[in-house]
Formats: sequence, C-alpha cells, structure tokens
Amino acid sequence: MKLGVVGLPNVGKSTLFNAVTGAGAEAATYPFCTIEPNTGVAFVPDARLEGLGKMYYPRKMVPAFVEFVDIAGLVRGASRGEGLGNKFLSHIREVDAIVHVVRCFEDENIIHVAGKVDPVGDVDTVNLELILADLDTVQRRGERARKLFKTGEKRYVLEAETADALAAHLETERPARTCALSEEQREIVRGWFLLTEKPVLYALNVAEDMAGRPPDESPGVSAILARAETEGAQALAISARVEAEIAELEPEDKAAFLADLGIGRSGLERLVEAGYALLGLISFLTIGEDEVRAWTIRRGTRAPQAAGKIHTDFERGFIRAEVVPYDTLMEKGGMPACRELGLVRSEGRDYILRDGDVALFRFNV
Repeated sequence: MKLGVVGLPNVGKSTLFNAVTGAGAEAATYPFCTIEPNTGVAFVPDARLEGLGKMYYPRKMVPAFVEFVDIAGLVRGASRGEGLGNKFLSHIREVDAIVHVVRCFEDENIIHVAGKVDPVGDVDTVNLELILADLDTVQRRGERARKLFKTGEKRYVLEAETADALAAHLETERPARTCALSEEQREIVRGWFLLTEKPVLYALNVAEDMAGRPPDESPGVSAILARAETEGAQALAISARVEAEIAELEPEDKAAFLADLGIGRSGLERLVEAGYALLGLISFLTIGEDEVRAWTIRRGTRAPQAAGKIHTDFERGFIRAEVVPYDTLMEKGGMPACRELGLVRSEGRDYILRDGDVALFRFNV
C-alpha cells in the first residue's frame, strides 16, 4: 500500500518526503528536481506500543509503517504529454492514495511555475490534468464496451452506462470519487484504475511562521480546507521546512522545539497517521518478552487473514484468535489478569480484527 506525493513543481514535495521518510531525495528550488520516483517508509506513531513496552519490557518493539512515493511535479498540459506527462500520470496510477502537496507560502527565492502563489489555482491545475486523463480512459472504456454489445452479455451494457455516467461527471471537472454510482458500478470502476478515484489528502505547505497557527489566518489554507470538504477529501496544514528541521533533532530537543512553536505534535506524525487511515489501514498488536509489534492490516480483515500477516502457517492452520482490546489490557494490568476476569475473547474465523486489538493466534499445521 503506497501513498504518492504529488503536486506542482516547487511546492515542497521532496522536502516533505525527506522529512517524513529520511530517504534523502534531492530537493531543490528549480522545477523537475525529481524525475524518477523516490520511495521511502515512515513509521506510524502509536502510543500503544510505548504502553505495552513499559508493561512487557520486550527485547524490541516494531511499529507499523507506511510507504511514500515522491513523484515528479505535474504541470498544466500533463494529460497531453507536457512536462513529464504520461510518465508522471503512470506513476500516480501505481499508488493507492494521493498526498497532494499544495504551496501556501511566499518565497521569492523559490520559483512558482505559474509566476504567483495561488493555492486554489494550483489545486485546480493538478486536479484538472488528472480528470482529463481519467476522461480519456473512461471514454475509451465506453467505446470498447459498446463494441462488445453484440456478444449479448449484460455486463457490457452496464459498463457502457457506467462510462457514460462517469464521463458526464468528469466533464463538470469533478473527480470520479464524488460520482454517485451503485456498488456494482463502483466495482467495475475499480478495475479501470482511475486517478481521481483514489482517496486524497491535501498537505497544505505553509510558511514557517504559520506552523501551528489557526487555518483561518491564511485565506489559501481556508479555501483548500473548504474545497477538500466538498470533495470528500482530507486536508491538513504543515510546514515542510519546519518539519525538516524537527526531523533532524534528538527526541528531547524535538519536544522542546515543538513546545516553543506551541505545537503539541509534529505535523509529520499527523500526516503519517492520516495517510495510514487514508489507505484504509489499521493495526493489531502482539505482545511478548521477545517482541511487541504493531501489524498492518486492511480495515475489515478477518482473523485468519490477520494471522497470516505473521506467518502463512498461522492462517493455514488457524483454530481461533484470543483477543482483548488494548485499553482493557492496560487497565487490568496484563493478559493474565484479563484471563482471570474473563475479558479475553475467543474468536473464530469470521471475527473482524479491530484497531488496537491485542491478539494471540492458536493454530495447528
């Protein structure tokens, strides 16, 4: 599961990517500094691991992580091949969700490709190119389906109807994810890998002096927050430059730096958490003297498949899952106490893991 970091050139994508992942991608003040995508991982902040660590003193603690891909800047006309054009769009097609970085700061030393800072206009530029690329895909899908009407299969009629409905929606410059489709139609569309069907998180890159300030102090930030709400997208304000400085600090210095800024938590932590949720991911936990670990699963994953994340034998020979919520475990002082109180549930194959479940899997192969 990958998050693609996209946006216009010179909006701070690589700076933010480096701060989040520590990957060391080149970041410069000229367009197209990034050409080939850079990939890195970021650990997902989880206070529950710290709590379990104090209870079990394991030899190691392993957090969940999420993968970020830093993608080259898009320019107006990308859907027609301008800039890195089709190459850029193909890189977006390969990720599962989009972190759209929007420049909301002024800096005369950093060139804006349009000549002026305009957050709303920048969002419109990127979104329009993605919409135009999707419109082309949808129209071709509709034409293909209509050619197959003669086979007599009803699914081609539904495909054509879906393509027509989506094309009409996209022509109003709205993303595919906001189109009202039936679940059956939505299933068809998933196979088309549309760019604007992907969930989006707007990362509003603000000036250093705006870090931690209320959004309504910046008209650009306020406008994008409102836009995100109408699109069913998420948004958060973050200063890539400040976060890059924070990322270089030791933990104790980091806390002091954040306190001086009047910020409770770093923007990077909020960004990674939001990205993790955007991908539809949750964590279940395993405990022991050797290791306390957060395991990543999709929301809605059943117990055998969750067990398979640990080892394929766990899924193949699954018998049951012994589960207790993290909060209950911490409140009662550990697994033995929870067992004595009858708070450890025995769950079968149909159980769907919840975020924060502490789980022990019984299996036999």
